[in-house]
Amino acid sequence: MRLADKIAIITGAGSGIGRASAIRFAAEGARVICADLKGQDETAAEIGEAAIGIEADAGSEDDVQDLVQAALQYHGKLDIFFANAGISGGLASLFEQNVEDWQEILRVNLIGPSLAIRHGAPAMKENGRGSIICTASVAGLRAGAGGPAYSASKAGVINLVQVAATQLAGANIRVNAICPGLIETGMTRPVYEWARAAGKEDMIGHLNPLKRGGLPEEIAAAALFLASDEASYVNGHALIVDGGLSISHPFNRQEYGRTAV
Repeated sequence: MRLADKIAIITGAGSGIGRASAIRFAAEGARVICADLKGQDETAAEIGEAAIGIEADAGSEDDVQDLVQAALQYHGKLDIFFANAGISGGLASLFEQNVEDWQEILRVNLIGPSLAIRHGAPAMKENGRGSIICTASVAGLRAGAGGPAYSASKAGVINLVQVAATQLAGANIRVNAICPGLIETGMTRPVYEWARAAGKEDMIGHLNPLKRGGLPEEIAAAALFLASDEASYVNGHALIVDGGLSISHPFNRQEYGRTAV
């Protein structure tokens, strides 16, 4: 029971990595607040009495404050905040994504984790310790693994956890990121469905040395490590979980003049 007596908030818990993490955290002894815009109640019901579902927009400051207050109201403390919710925004080029696309992607993917830190850390400080985990991406490491706004938002998350870890020095609150590679979730489902329909399922993940895509449960295992006391000396770190994709990061280059400009 690696998270015995721990209280955790997980955003994006309605599906994919968030749901897998909520289930894994609860199995390891945590009581979990499952937050999402849909699917959060189903996740909580699957877990049972160790979880509750709350409808919340991870990029809304009021909603994030309410999540923290719910943890304090129901459980009296907050130990873990997994800021996992995110949106992709598609693979349109830099010249095709408009300002509104950028604003929404940054609001959810980057402002969301900043709000988790801003409001989660003070609650954890009262408890004397805590772990904040933010979902970044291999797309935030270098070009070629995601759309422009998505990639920029995830690069921002990686830097955000470094800044937060520094600014929380002495508080005994660790802030880390996870950088998943290609994982089968609701966000990537169209890619998987297209490959299966075209009879090319064996090509999924073929660019990484493990020659396969990843599972939400594999990211949940990484999140569990960062949430647990086993990671007590891991801070300000971006943990890459991608089957080895980022060691070479091959991609198809989008060149100026060959995209819609």
